[in-house]
Amino acid sequence: MAQKPEEPERRDLAPLDEELTLSTPETLSIAVDLPPTPPREVPDDEAAVAIDDIPVDPGFVASPTEPNTTSVAIVASRLAAGAAEAEEAAAAEPVVPLPGGDPARQEQYGQSRRDRMRGEHSTQPEPAAMLTADRLLEVNRKTRPGPEGPWQRFVYNVTFRTVNLGDSAKVRARKELDHRIQKQFEGGTRFVPVLTRKGGVGKTTVTTLLGMALADAREDRIVAIDANPDRGTLSERVPKQTRATVRDVVHKAASINGFTDFSALVSRDETRLDILASDTDPLLSEAFDENDYNVVADLTARFYSIVLTDCGTGIVHSVMRATLQRADSLVIVSGGSVDEARLASETLTWLEANGYGDLVRNAIVALNTATQGTNLVKLEEIEAHFRSRVREIVRVPYDPQLAAGSVVQWKALKPLTKLSARTLAALVVEGLPAERD
Repeated sequence: MAQKPEEPERRDLAPLDEELTLSTPETLSIAVDLPPTPPREVPDDEAAVAIDDIPVDPGFVASPTEPNTTSVAIVASRLAAGAAEAEEAAAAEPVVPLPGGDPARQEQYGQSRRDRMRGEHSTQPEPAAMLTADRLLEVNRKTRPGPEGPWQRFVYNVTFRTVNLGDSAKVRARKELDHRIQKQFEGGTRFVPVLTRKGGVGKTTVTTLLGMALADAREDRIVAIDANPDRGTLSERVPKQTRATVRDVVHKAASINGFTDFSALVSRDETRLDILASDTDPLLSEAFDENDYNVVADLTARFYSIVLTDCGTGIVHSVMRATLQRADSLVIVSGGSVDEARLASETLTWLEANGYGDLVRNAIVALNTATQGTNLVKLEEIEAHFRSRVREIVRVPYDPQLAAGSVVQWKALKPLTKLSARTLAALVVEGLPAERD
């Protein structure tokens, strides 16, 4: 028969607990030397909403019988500084003008791109030029135009119009030049005479190129008047559609009631440039004087935004005086030879001596490099001379179509010739006032 294991002897531990309790002190203090704690750097986001050190009585705050509140001060200095910096940055940020309008006028009316995006309306009546495609059209896959350029167009078509790389650098440069030429005007017609004191330097050619470049890029009407009293040849640079001249305009001025009547007296080329021919009869050419030019100018001002005037070489002629009185900018034509450049410079001197200094400083010199003697002179020295007197200089290269002296076809011109003409047009437009009372 198996025996039960012996149970361990049980001992009462109560006396031992009493002994430990009596020998252990009620409180025990232990001193530990710790290194000093460095001050904590408060981050900016915490400091912006930091609470000042205000003593709070816990009993006072947590009293259930007297529910009171204690106000604490919030340190908002950093918030205020941040808001001030944001306002200064917003004020310093340039306002992006809408295309097709003058920045000064848009600033006056509060017509910035930022305002239009928020749908805010102006406190002043808006001009029609503010209704641009950039403002009204939502840019998406349907409204965004396809890119221009061979590689960009290929990728755009292969990806089913989902990948748009944008225009090529050449296309972007062309569009940027178009935008400069398409500057909008308000308050009347702008007059731009093209003149020089020497014949045969390409004054009529420059007038034709400038007019075609303007008419090809702009949507408004451009006209070039042949005001040469010595039988000008401006009308021979475009396909002739009428035999009317400035003399007919003077005689029929009272019966011209609209643009349809006036358009029957001008010739128009493929770029929509209108040409008003000069008198062809040498016996009547001298009869075209200051009064006659004013009649023609008043009529063209009713129908056209920009009026170019191909002036004669007689700078002291009465027609020249009437032309300069209406001028908003000038184009001075110079050849590449020594005497041609000197005569062009003397033209500027005569204008300054007769009170047209502002026009001289705003003028553009068209340097025709197709004249004889161009290869024998330093064109850089000629440009350096004129740059000290006028706003800008543009070189007009040799082109076989221009050298023929016949009808000029804009599309058949060499790319460099069209580029120089468009550059001249952009510079001329930039010098014209955007607004006028």
